[in-house]
Amino acid sequence: MSVVRCVASELRRLNPAWTRPNEHDGLTLRVLPECRERSVAFERSAVAMNLRQLKYFVGIVEAGNITRAADAMNVAQTALSAQLRHLEADLGVPLLVRHSRGIEPTAAGRLLYARGQALLRHVEDVRREVVSLAGDDIEAVRFGLTPALMLAIGADLIDLVHETVPRISFSLVEAMSHVLVGNMLAGDLDYALCYDATDQPQLARRALLQEDLVFVTKPGPERRRQIRLIEVLDETLAMPDAADTVRVAVARAARDLGRDLVVAYEVRSIAAMKSLAMRGTASCVLPLASVSAEARSSLLLAVPIVQPPVRRMLYLVSSNQTHAKRCDLALMMAVETALGGLVAMLGRLAHPLWSLPE
Repeated sequence: MSVVRCVASELRRLNPAWTRPNEHDGLTLRVLPECRERSVAFERSAVAMNLRQLKYFVGIVEAGNITRAADAMNVAQTALSAQLRHLEADLGVPLLVRHSRGIEPTAAGRLLYARGQALLRHVEDVRREVVSLAGDDIEAVRFGLTPALMLAIGADLIDLVHETVPRISFSLVEAMSHVLVGNMLAGDLDYALCYDATDQPQLARRALLQEDLVFVTKPGPERRRQIRLIEVLDETLAMPDAADTVRVAVARAARDLGRDLVVAYEVRSIAAMKSLAMRGTASCVLPLASVSAEARSSLLLAVPIVQPPVRRMLYLVSSNQTHAKRCDLALMMAVETALGGLVAMLGRLAHPLWSLPE
């Protein structure tokens, strides 16, 4: 509890009124004489703030919106909002400011977010160490995939790792590429498959595959086989946020044509973008893997973009700040095998940079 108490102490300094008793839950805080600036003593036996609330709060801040956070963590929005209210009531300080675009953390919220991230990483490190001891030196590996890659190769990768990589505890994490890079830098992941990862001293990256994106729209009477980028830019487009690698790739290609990318609907959800396309509200640019099922069912039309193609580079990213895993080589072989299935599905849209097995 020492880390939680330290967080509580710093939050108290942001709101001196927090030292008064809380009539709702009977919480009384006092500053210990020997640790006047850092510690807080609790008159009741349990600390109200718990790891679940910290996890929820960190997830809300990272998503920038309670609805997106609830979807990402598979938690009911009402339950997530209730946990946030309880956390703010227990701590006695406002943590978030709500506005029309979502939420922003207050000064106390920013402190809790930073300390909460560190605490959750510490708990995960403890879990991994215990698993390693309990599992006859089992190696824990946290691996990140983008949403489209999770759909395309996630299950295959789990099966391959289970079959070919011995003594490993393997967990998959799904997030957009730029979020995965941030998780790598924070030490929350060991490896990630992500697109257009920038060269950074803390990270090692290996280029694996170039992939052409597709234009996605509602099917119409004209069953076109391809579309020029200049035509795509004239469409009403739904795109992810500005940091997303798909949007960055489209904006870069547009600039090369002397055009600006105009986004009518900014949407941080592939499912929502596909829904807008099915309704005919907007079109979008996506990786084929994220719409292959809908394209096969003729719910959506997905066609290559040409003149020029919009292309991304897929990297395998690992950390330069941690020791190499024993399973590095076996895991790389499993990744390449799983990606072989993706290359087969993409066809001419894929440009692999390694030799595929015969």
